[in-house]
Amino acid sequence: MSLSKPRRRPAVHMIDSEAEALADMAVGVEKRLPEVSAMLIEEISRATIHTQARMPRDVITMSSQVDFIDEGSGTLRTVQLVYPQDADIDAGRISILTPIGAGLIGLRPGQSIRWPDRDGRMRKLSVVAVVQPVKAA
Repeated sequence: MSLSKPRRRPAVHMIDSEAEALADMAVGVEKRLPEVSAMLIEEISRATIHTQARMPRDVITMSSQVDFIDEGSGTLRTVQLVYPQDADIDAGRISILTPIGAGLIGLRPGQSIRWPDRDGRMRKLSVVAVVQPVKAA
């Protein structure tokens, strides 16, 4: 019998104001989306919190465009992480209140996470690139 170490999740980082808004949102959907709510709260609770000005530019935050590989299928996907009201899967905008959205928040290129999909199957998501939205002047 071999004893294997439990897999450690990669370090995550969040902007203070986003972490607060996401925690409120997760609590608000707890009855309707208990699994996603619990996953998001867990990610927030283990995140290193930064002010917007000190957040590293390569970290996935709300409105980031993300290139990631679903290692199970080998598919490279490009999505933008958004709040639920802005989600449009056909336009590549995925809600933070989806399993993939909750799994990607706070990661950086080169990091991977094993995360359940909507059907409960574990998938490895590997971040390739992160692009931050251009701020209006």
